[in-house]
Amino acid sequence: MISRRLLRIKVLQAAYAYFKSGIDSIARSEKELFFSIGKTWELYVSVYLLFIDLALYARKRIDLAMSKLSPSHEDLHPNTRFANNLLINHLMEHEELNKLLKKHNVSWSNHPELIRELYNQLVESDIYAAYMKEPVTSWKSDKKFVLQLLDGLILRSLSLDQVLEERSIYWNDDLEFAVRMAEKSLKKFSGSDGPPIPVFPLFKDKEDKEFVKRLFHNIVFHHREYEKMIDQHTRNWDVERIAFMDILILKLAIAEILENDSIPTRVSFNEYIEIAKYYSTGKSSNFINGILDKIIQQLRAENRIVKRGRGLIGE
Repeated sequence: MISRRLLRIKVLQAAYAYFKSGIDSIARSEKELFFSIGKTWELYVSVYLLFIDLALYARKRIDLAMSKLSPSHEDLHPNTRFANNLLINHLMEHEELNKLLKKHNVSWSNHPELIRELYNQLVESDIYAAYMKEPVTSWKSDKKFVLQLLDGLILRSLSLDQVLEERSIYWNDDLEFAVRMAEKSLKKFSGSDGPPIPVFPLFKDKEDKEFVKRLFHNIVFHHREYEKMIDQHTRNWDVERIAFMDILILKLAIAEILENDSIPTRVSFNEYIEIAKYYSTGKSSNFINGILDKIIQQLRAENRIVKRGRGLIGE
């Protein structure tokens, strides 16, 4: 499932596009928002498929070497550890995953050069050399190797970055999130005796989907109210010089704090400070920290922050 942090980022991006585009169509913007979230989930399952395609490419190379007119001893006795990686074999035979890949038409078939480049980067890596020299094949070592590839290959590949940018405008910043989702799924897998590798759904539950919709609607419908709150605490600032993204992050934080009674205020506060570090200027997190803290104090003094649920009442 898509993490709450990424859901917040997606709402932030959708709100930015909505206010900057000048197109007064909430329905269209909301549809685009959920489409972008779906594309992130698609990237997550595409990471699984990368491993499958790499192993299939390795098998193809082995077959070609063995079919030479004069194969060498090495050609006839190849090291098939990676080509037959137990975890990747499990992904190949994963019924639910294969159904989802087919249903959503997820494929790297139009990018054979990417698979070739990734494979070449793989075989030249130290982690590959060490893995191929291991004396015994096991679920534990094969799983460890695949997990190492997430950071050591997938996240480092400039070729993959370029292809992702070409394939979808929604994937520019999503690879890290997709990789972490895949990592979390793979770590839950204990081996052939346990349940199959979990394929996370798009949303954890209906509450997450409603969280997205409500957050987007609130910033669209109440942004002027939130802007007045911000203005009260930025009177000593040149408002026109405050980054638009800073204002938007503040509005989104206010919307969540006021309109979502199940999330602790401190959680919302910390989440938007972290988001500001990556999506605004270098000094934004300190600015947003100070202004948002004052706004929260004001809202508490006015008894406008209402939380419900175990451990949240009166927080």
